[in-house]
Amino acid sequence: MRSELLAHGLGGSTDLPIPVTYALIGGAWALAASFAVLLLAWKTPRLSPDRHMVRTPLAGVVDAPAFRAAVGAASVALAVWVGAASVLGPQDASNALLGVFYVLVWVGLVPASLVFGPVWRIVSPVRALYRVLPHGRPRTLPDGIGVVPAVLGLLAFVWLELASSDPGSVAAVRTWCLLYVVILLGGALIFGEEWFARADPFEVFSDTVARLSILARDTETRALVLRNPLDGAATLPVRRGTVAVTATLLGSTAFDSLAQTPSWKSFARDLGDPVLIRTAGLLACVAVVGSAFWLAARTTGGVTRERRAQLPGLLAHSLIPIVVGYFFAHYLTYLVEKGQQSVFTLFDPFDRGWNPLGIADASVNYALSSHPSVVASITVLCVVIGHIVGVTLAHDAALRLLPKKDALLGELALMLVMVLYTFLGLFLLFGA
Repeated sequence: MRSELLAHGLGGSTDLPIPVTYALIGGAWALAASFAVLLLAWKTPRLSPDRHMVRTPLAGVVDAPAFRAAVGAASVALAVWVGAASVLGPQDASNALLGVFYVLVWVGLVPASLVFGPVWRIVSPVRALYRVLPHGRPRTLPDGIGVVPAVLGLLAFVWLELASSDPGSVAAVRTWCLLYVVILLGGALIFGEEWFARADPFEVFSDTVARLSILARDTETRALVLRNPLDGAATLPVRRGTVAVTATLLGSTAFDSLAQTPSWKSFARDLGDPVLIRTAGLLACVAVVGSAFWLAARTTGGVTRERRAQLPGLLAHSLIPIVVGYFFAHYLTYLVEKGQQSVFTLFDPFDRGWNPLGIADASVNYALSSHPSVVASITVLCVVIGHIVGVTLAHDAALRLLPKKDALLGELALMLVMVLYTFLGLFLLFGA
């Protein structure tokens, strides 16, 4: 069941049009070369979070009460529909809940947030439900909590997907979703809507990725504007848990690749409880990714102790394009092909032979899986481009945040970490 649900369809190293060793070396050299170019040609900060290109009239539509009410009603109706399917539908990998949960929500949030901005704030069924429930004056949420509750939610999600005994269990996913609703709704009734921004793992995930969206809000007028996505990256709020969010997203995806390799499978098979081993491996990957970045961000001179402690959070936005690139590299085929099947399932979730749109006989288009060399090439490009953009963001931020004479050392440490991420990422994606 797990293989049916979570197989991502990624080509192996033999599908690359060049030897995998060349891809690894080429990716590392591309990153190093881009860093050298940046040092020579980008000597002053050029990115501005407050700059935008074009103002659009979309805010009037998106913020209209009728639009929000319609979207909220649709999201709650869809959630109820999928929830009913989880109970009354087939209790196997064809259940609509699994496709919505793992594909349309988790993986689909990345492209949706890149295009439309922080979409989960609008389409979240729990937010919509909260708005129609009676609630009193909210308590103040302690600022020191940061986004730690959301980090715990993200860890709970990736544990269910990658380390639990049966991630394809409809009952397990249904239980996870029920706890998600209870915790978020209960917290919001106490602390208000701010609880969603701090505790909803999907909202924090969407908001993080949306920093690279071309669509954004003007901070003063609240108008929807078009902007350079690189300008928006540095708007990522620096809160407790910010680095942990990016480390969890990147480290869990790396572990998913690691878990598919023959070496890991052989290693895990020889040890004890597979759930315990996978849990330890998942946490280790997240910890390694986060610790490497945290240490590199603090490796600079000429700053106070307080400023040094702030640097990992202030530079965390440079990891966003790496997370996005790795998600596309890892999940592209999964999203396109399993996503089609997930949508088809929504029209007949109870397996009754319904055909409301005449698509009952539609078949999934496996064009990507039919061209593994193309998928493999896209994979390499996604990883390398994500890291080059990450180095660019880190370079511009270092020029703004660090003393000029000490900026090179700080940037060099970050560049070396990103080269390591590139090398290991490609190595794991192509089967080690």
